[in-house]
Amino acid sequence: MLAAFTFNTAENLPIGLLELIAEGLHVSLPSVGYLVTGYGVTVAVASLPLAHFTRTLPRRHVLTGLLAALVVSSLVAAAAGSYGTLLGARLLTALAQALFWAVMGPVAVGLFRPGVRGRVVGALSVAGSLALVLGVPAGTWLGRQSGWQVPVAVVAALGAVSLVTIAALLPTSRPEEGHAAYGSAPDARRFGTVLAAGVLSATGAFAGYTYVVKFLGDVAGFSGSAVNALLVAFGVACLAGVSVTGVLLDRFPQSVLAGAVATQAVGMLGLYATGGSPVAAVVFLALTGGALGPVFMATQNEMLHCAPGRTDMALAANSGGYNAGIASGAALGGLVLTHFDVRGTFLMGGLLTVAACAVLLGERLLPRGAEGRRGGRLSRASCGRARG
Repeated sequence: MLAAFTFNTAENLPIGLLELIAEGLHVSLPSVGYLVTGYGVTVAVASLPLAHFTRTLPRRHVLTGLLAALVVSSLVAAAAGSYGTLLGARLLTALAQALFWAVMGPVAVGLFRPGVRGRVVGALSVAGSLALVLGVPAGTWLGRQSGWQVPVAVVAALGAVSLVTIAALLPTSRPEEGHAAYGSAPDARRFGTVLAAGVLSATGAFAGYTYVVKFLGDVAGFSGSAVNALLVAFGVACLAGVSVTGVLLDRFPQSVLAGAVATQAVGMLGLYATGGSPVAAVVFLALTGGALGPVFMATQNEMLHCAPGRTDMALAANSGGYNAGIASGAALGGLVLTHFDVRGTFLMGGLLTVAACAVLLGERLLPRGAEGRRGGRLSRASCGRARG
């Protein structure tokens, strides 16, 4: 949980330190923004290849190496005297995070009995969401008090604590061992459906959310200080959503995903339709925030069930697809903003999320074929032989 919190804080910290970094390194604000964009693109591109390359290595060694990369890259970033050095350090952190999300899930879930895997995924997701609610605001405050380098160095310290703990206490096991190494109900069709729905929902979410500050100011009419408070409320809603979802994942895994995507669609379309009313804007913003974290959390949990092969490869594909959705959503929203207005970004985001709902609904209406059932039995049998 601490590692998940630290990686997510490292990813989003430049958002709060944007102006401080720009002034300190004498570069433009868009250049600092590329530190976040380049990070997301790197995770999207590198997740699956890195998971494939390290598929035979013991998970304790992999996680230790990833956290060591986080510590080193954060220290280099804190000491960076040029934009190029900072960008290089950020990309190294992104490479580590690209593999971290693929490896972390099966390792953590594998330490507990199968019946509580949803709660384990929920705990990790709560820790990741806390980065937006606590990590980034705290880092922003610390950076304003003492310089942007200090919170970056704190990230290195937190990563070191996780590194030592995992290196000392995590059992060393082969990656194919344990009940979470393979999908519990392998289904290639379900895997493709969840992956497609996750990418569509991420693209839709960030087509609007990327420009939410402008929307709240220009459309809903909130002041700058009120917008800041609403962003905190958005993060709290996201944290509340993942906390509640973690309790439900083990009992209703498929329903939770469909419900989260549907809630996101209602939130975004509601902002488009009634966002001019401050009260309605707050309600639908909370709905959107309450769904954003649970959508990714539910897709991760589904991957542990329906992965047609190794779960780390499935999780890597899901993480890569989600980050590709973030990047493409921001670009698509910018295109809509250029040709229409900021309300149009939420209309586009809502329609893409409705498309994700349609993908999930369409898969449910189709009966699972005999070939899929045979494949599931064969995969489970192979899994048993591998563990044996």
